[in-house]
Amino acid sequence: MIDDSKPIFLQIAELIENDIVSGVLAEEAQVPSTNEFAAFYRINPATAAKGVNRLVENGLLYKKRGIGMFVAHGARDRLIEARRQHFSKQYIQPLAAEAQKLGIGTQELIEMIQAAHGQLSGKGV
Repeated sequence: MIDDSKPIFLQIAELIENDIVSGVLAEEAQVPSTNEFAAFYRINPATAAKGVNRLVENGLLYKKRGIGMFVAHGARDRLIEARRQHFSKQYIQPLAAEAQKLGIGTQELIEMIQAAHGQLSGKGV
């Protein structure tokens, strides 16, 4: 799972974020320790700690002294909202701009998206 595409500490943070968004890690759930991450991914514990601490700084995790790190209340909702905003900026806005250039109206664009979504779902249109 860990690769050379970006810094390892960012990948650790993203792994935890993905687990929060998908529900694998619920609010108030304990997150694996930095030593567990280090052993599992064969990385330096300081690198794992840097990824975890990034999420603490962003208010997604919190520390219980002597016990470990836990998912903060509202973390999933905050992550989903941030990802929706990123999705809109990264994909929807350029899509809408290109559709406008091509003279594709709103309804036609909606139909195209529904068709593509149906193909991905295996349902067709």
